[in-house]
Amino acid sequence: MTAYFPAARLRRAALIGVMCAGLAVTGTGCGEDPDEGTNGVGKLSADKIEAKAKAAATEADSVHLSGTLVSGGKSFTLDMQLKADGGSGEVKSNEDTFQLLRVGEQLYLKASAAFWGQSDSAGKLGDKFVKVPEGDPSYKQFRGFTDMDVLLDGLLGLEGKLAKGSYTKVGHTRAVQVTADAGKGGKLSVSLEGTPYPLMMERAGGAGRVELAEWGKTFPLEAPAQDQTVDYGSQLPTTKDQGGAPAPAPSKGSGQGANPTKP
Repeated sequence: MTAYFPAARLRRAALIGVMCAGLAVTGTGCGEDPDEGTNGVGKLSADKIEAKAKAAATEADSVHLSGTLVSGGKSFTLDMQLKADGGSGEVKSNEDTFQLLRVGEQLYLKASAAFWGQSDSAGKLGDKFVKVPEGDPSYKQFRGFTDMDVLLDGLLGLEGKLAKGSYTKVGHTRAVQVTADAGKGGKLSVSLEGTPYPLMMERAGGAGRVELAEWGKTFPLEAPAQDQTVDYGSQLPTTKDQGGAPAPAPSKGSGQGANPTKP
């Protein structure tokens, strides 16, 4: 007996076969669970995903931040390793490149000779770490870029109604996105592997895009060698307008699309 398959049924079978083959190429075959092998965060609501990501960030001992920020009307590129008692790395602005190092409350700054303005010492400081006195106006501005809690609190803020977005990858790590106001209020990518750490933050209003990596990874944090350090006491030896220094690190509501009245 010869089986008979109507042409329409054959076309449907062929179409399903092609679709399954295509899905298999992207890693999700027909009938497969997209959450299989993940930490399960992708099954939660957008609000709960954001909450878990913030909780994971709060409990972490360290993080590596890299990307761009817009703060105080200025654009910065940063590459910072941070932990509870300090941080180190580089911050670039349109005016200069700053090497920052904070060990406890002691902050060290390395900048080009141009940053030090017309001071007599300017030419000698281009390759030195200068101790930044806590009473100097630059201390608070620069310190914010070395403070893990300050940066994370300012970065991990979505503005508006949250929605769960698509599954994606940040580097080699699978992630789920949470968007606010269809992306206008920011977009957060949260790890689907292991601890649900934030992996990528795109800030509201185009105010920056930062990758967060190496959560919990230890790194050395020591004061620079004495022969690489200059201490000028209670005031930095610069006559340059302090407008050349970076703006404060981002705070809640500091994105261009954020509500300026929000704390």
